[in-house]
Amino acid sequence: MDNCTFVIFGATGDLTKRKLIPALYQLVAEKKLTNFAIVGAAIDDVTAAAMLSRAREFVNPLDENVWKQLEAATYYQRVDFLNESDYVPLKKSVEAAEKKHNLAGNRMLYCASAAEFFCPITTHLVSSGLAKKTAPDAKPWFRVVYEKPFGHDLASAHEINECIAQRLDESQVYRIDHYLTKEVVSNIALIRFTNCVFEPLWNNRYIDQVQIILSEKEGIEGRGYYYDKYGALADVVQNHMLELLALVGMEAPELLKGDYVQEQRAKVLQKIEVVDGVLGQYEGYLKEAGVAPQSKTETFAALMLRVNNPRWAGVPFYLKTGKSLDKKEIVIHIKFKQVDCLLAKNCPSDSNWLTIKVTPDASFVLNLNAKKPGYTNDLVQVSMEYCHSCIFGQRSAEAYEIVFEEVIRGELAAAVRFDEIEYAWKVIEAIRKDHFALYPYKQGTVGPAEALQEFSRKHGMRWRS
Repeated sequence: MDNCTFVIFGATGDLTKRKLIPALYQLVAEKKLTNFAIVGAAIDDVTAAAMLSRAREFVNPLDENVWKQLEAATYYQRVDFLNESDYVPLKKSVEAAEKKHNLAGNRMLYCASAAEFFCPITTHLVSSGLAKKTAPDAKPWFRVVYEKPFGHDLASAHEINECIAQRLDESQVYRIDHYLTKEVVSNIALIRFTNCVFEPLWNNRYIDQVQIILSEKEGIEGRGYYYDKYGALADVVQNHMLELLALVGMEAPELLKGDYVQEQRAKVLQKIEVVDGVLGQYEGYLKEAGVAPQSKTETFAALMLRVNNPRWAGVPFYLKTGKSLDKKEIVIHIKFKQVDCLLAKNCPSDSNWLTIKVTPDASFVLNLNAKKPGYTNDLVQVSMEYCHSCIFGQRSAEAYEIVFEEVIRGELAAAVRFDEIEYAWKVIEAIRKDHFALYPYKQGTVGPAEALQEFSRKHGMRWRS
């Protein structure tokens, strides 16, 4: 983990102060990082100390000695991302930091910026010598991290991919979806492929449907100028939910790492078909700062998708996400088919459900039918639960701590390959071409209730809560 220089583009932005600096702090606190340098780069004219100070409130608890270690290894250089000449003093700052801290020249170049800057940043990184196109096992290494969403549509994503491919080897490119590094999410494949009770049943013979739900209580929180360009489909469905679907639906990779996992996720994304959908916009969205007065941007989406391959033919995948809903949660529900009626008196029994809860309480819960206590053959549902915090404690590595660790190790499984990005955007384009109706809904509710009820009735399903 040691001997790395972190160069953060967008060092004064929201992501850096809320996630990146706190993650680096934690790695230092745990002594996973002891010899390193951080060089922030942004358009703002600030000091390194000022850049760091913005992140203090997001580090809890904060140890002053650890914070001083972070301050002693942090530098800042003002950079206009579009101005090639600004990368010359940036390179000098990076080289000076590496010399001062006796670093080997390994560089993680983190683009915590809007996607429109990915191509110019990459271009100027290579032209200035801050990064070089190298083979996967080259020393020192240069790895460039791009924060999703990657582009704003298929055409822009393809253009960015082409720009990067001309200048870097794919092994150096980390298009990060931090949801894939969440502890329970990264455990999905392991639990599925290492347990005989799941893998033989993970197909259309035994699974009735899959529901993936990502709901948020908050609205757009002052991000109107950004959010209104994307909406729920691009910001959440394309960005996170389709990757979760691919992780649930993929075939067994030869190895649970890097290219092997990316290849299997891509095969799933390539086979997705859009069947139906409901879109919504919360009341009051048009009054948010930065939102166009007549905006038709969706803040809610409920979708029915299919994966057209032999394993999943006929199984509906239901996705639901939204802003300003009644609760905050990320959960995957997998419904198994009912068993043949073995006990005539008590059939039909309830279906078994496997619930994978990512937040707020990470867990796997399997619902089973069991005999009700007493002299009776009545059935009752019971739960077998793996509670992550119950076993391993409340503190587990945050997503961005794992991002940094995996990039340093050269592990690509949490990164999204170029074809995954483009297949996901094709799904979003197909949804947009269907022109699903946009319904208003009250904040703090489940979404557009009447439209959701009609959606459920039409497809003979019920959203699991």
